Amino acid sequence: MESAYDVIIKPIVTEASIKRLQEKKYTFKVAKNSNKIEIARAVEEVFGVKVKKVNTMNVMGRQKRFGKQVGIKPDWKKAIVTLTLDSKGIEFFESLN
Repeated sequence: MESAYDVIIKPIVTEASIKRLQEKKYTFKVAKNSNKIEIARAVEEVFGVKVKKVNTMNVMGRQKRFGKQVGIKPDWKKAIVTLTLDSKGIEFFESLN
C-alpha cells in the first residue's frame, strides 16, 4: 500500500476551491491509481481530520503549443474531500480564507 503522501500530490487553490471552504470542502490533486477509500484515509492521516465524503474526477490533459509543435499535458485526478461538521479545518486552507 502507498503512503498517505504518495496518494495526496498537492492542494488545488483556485477561486472555486476557495469558495467551497465554507462548506468544509477541500480540493486536492491525487494519484491517478488511488480510490476514494485511500484518499479519505490519507487526508485523515496527514491532516488529522474526519472525512465525510470524497468525490473524484479524472481531468483530461489539455493541448499545449511549443512553437510549431503541439503537445498534450498529462491527465490527472482531482478529489474534493468533504469533512464532517464537528471536524476541525485544514490549516493550510484556513490561512487562505
